[in-house]
Amino acid sequence: MKCVKVSLKDAEKTRKKLVSLEILDNNYSVGRDENFVYFPVLKLAKGFNFADRKLISRNKTFTFEELLKEKLSSLEISLMTKSFDVVGNIAIIEVDEKLIKKKKFIANCFLESNKNIKTVIHKIGGHVGKYRIQKYEFLAGKKTFETIYRENGVVVKFDISKTYFSPRSSNERLRIANLVKKNEDVLVMFSGIGIYSFVISKHSRAREIYCVEMNSNSCKYAKESLKLNKLNNIKLFCGDVKKVVPKLKKKFDRIIMPLPETSFEFLELGLNYLKKNGIIHLYTFATEEEIKEKIKLIKTSCKCKILRIVKAGQRGPHIFRFCIDFKLQQLCL
Repeated sequence: MKCVKVSLKDAEKTRKKLVSLEILDNNYSVGRDENFVYFPVLKLAKGFNFADRKLISRNKTFTFEELLKEKLSSLEISLMTKSFDVVGNIAIIEVDEKLIKKKKFIANCFLESNKNIKTVIHKIGGHVGKYRIQKYEFLAGKKTFETIYRENGVVVKFDISKTYFSPRSSNERLRIANLVKKNEDVLVMFSGIGIYSFVISKHSRAREIYCVEMNSNSCKYAKESLKLNKLNNIKLFCGDVKKVVPKLKKKFDRIIMPLPETSFEFLELGLNYLKKNGIIHLYTFATEEEIKEKIKLIKTSCKCKILRIVKAGQRGPHIFRFCIDFKLQQLCL
């Protein structure tokens, strides 16, 4: 169809002029590429540069793949990852290196095909630093990294660029919550934005849930989310677990250790503040073979009963995020 072709810097000025002339065709979406914007028009008029362009009708909802076909070949579409994360109204996509130059087009296609998504961002690399922060690049929509996310009956507010969070662990968080018994005192180490504790509080009859987290941004959002959920059996502590937990002067019925990278460094601490017959949920990264060695390591630290070993995610080829659930019988330290 006929479109007015204009540079990016003149786009808004041109749009207003087309509106004033009453020739902008609102039945079609505006087209874009790296250098130009294409406005659909009802008729030709003097003073504009026109071009033929295939645009998307606003009267039809297109799938992500259908929109990609406008600029990507079948081979390029096949390179697009099928997995992405949606956190609240933010979509996190991964773009193959061969398609980096088209990442903004891809992001706009995602935005166009998902009406509940307001922001699209690009995931860069993996989690880094002691706070396990993920680096992101804004691509399209509303420029923000803050969102409100709902899961298992609770709501959390946080900035995904300043805190650690994985929506893929929602089933695992509910699994743990369903194991908590009435009147248990629970400790969540490395509690992040507090979502483990919120889900436990919502789905169990725990007496008290203590959360300890070092990242001040995570602590700030956990406090906000605690108010949003109106829960009264959660206590939040901001600081290093090695310093905070001894000051609590308390032992727990159940301890959750969701820091798979370095959880074994805190095993002795957890065991020292666990009641006899208390339970620890320890997360670790390992292959199928390595997990056997991890269990041996736990058994050299204490006499315990391994209750279950759960695959709670995958880090890479043959490397899983395991949760080892075990009950303490006697310390060997």
